[in-house]
Amino acid sequence: MANSLTQNQLYTVLNSIAAQATGNAGLTATDTSSFVTVADVTLKSGYDNVISAISQVLSRTIFSNRPYTRKFRTLETDRITFGNHVRKLAIADKDWESDERLPLTEGQSIDMYKVSKPNILQTNFYGQEVYQRHYTLFKDQLDVAFSSETEFARFVAMVVQNCSDIIEQAHESLSRSTVVNAIAGIIALNNSSQIVHLLTEYNTLTGLSLDAQSVYEPDNFKAFIQWAYARMATVSDLLTERSEIFHNNISGKEIKRHTPKEMQRAYIYAPTRNMIDSMVYANTFNDRYLRGVEAESVSFWQSIKDPTKINVKCGYTDNTGVPASDTVTEDNIFALIFDREMMGMTVVNQWSARTPFNAAGGYSNVYFHFTDRYYNDNFENAVLFLLD
Repeated sequence: MANSLTQNQLYTVLNSIAAQATGNAGLTATDTSSFVTVADVTLKSGYDNVISAISQVLSRTIFSNRPYTRKFRTLETDRITFGNHVRKLAIADKDWESDERLPLTEGQSIDMYKVSKPNILQTNFYGQEVYQRHYTLFKDQLDVAFSSETEFARFVAMVVQNCSDIIEQAHESLSRSTVVNAIAGIIALNNSSQIVHLLTEYNTLTGLSLDAQSVYEPDNFKAFIQWAYARMATVSDLLTERSEIFHNNISGKEIKRHTPKEMQRAYIYAPTRNMIDSMVYANTFNDRYLRGVEAESVSFWQSIKDPTKINVKCGYTDNTGVPASDTVTEDNIFALIFDREMMGMTVVNQWSARTPFNAAGGYSNVYFHFTDRYYNDNFENAVLFLLD
């Protein structure tokens, strides 16, 4: 067996392999397990006395250490420190007035000091989310598990990198949930201008009857996806127009919004985007469709096991301004184009510190603390594209 501490003769198996490779012998069942080493969790020498997971040194240690960079980095906004809530001010347009130059009435004057107050909408964002983690550094308890100071330093670097990776994934996971909450909020508000049913529109336009499965058939996919990206480009252009149809509005304080291309962000379902590259490629996804829009591929929306689905109890603001929450279940989510200010994450406070050395225990701890805000603003532009 390969996974043992003894040296074994290999010539018998090697002769058989060579004979099969050179044509000297036919295909023969070969015991590759006799020389291919696989990862074995069973320890064939003693463990260290602290973590009880690292063996005493035999010859060489391979440190599995790979930095992780989080997705959804485009959601991160500027940091804030002081204050317990954030307010956003906007102005609702008022109607035009009659031009008082005409007509003029004999013996009467025009009051040029009439007051016209701005129609202000203030929205507020409350709350901060806190979490922490820490790791322990030992002075000499692990000396038996490593062959040198250099190797021990590499072990510590692996521990620190793992902590960094976990932190990155935490920010990613919470940012992903922020996106999911935004999608669910759009669905709950059910504003027809903010939801595009791609297949329904395409079938109506072409007279076809495609569904979320048949659209991927080779005869259907290219034509559909070219139309779909053109439809997204049209929406992207419309978002640059000053209007009140692509966002939620408070009754009596309807806000006109416009989102320049450089302020637009897009999340597109990655598997479909990859199929575009392989099945349609140059004829479809290129700069002419969403030029100027920062787009990111999303491998899954909420669950890696059900990548196209969401199932959340979301928070959002309805047209009365009263916060509400609904359970939203949706499938076949294709893409989302939104204003940069529609959602994001803000780091309020983030710091780490190392404890004094514990003389009795021979170790010290390093703590990481985080205070973040993750927000959605339903009064900013956003359009959801569904593959239904």
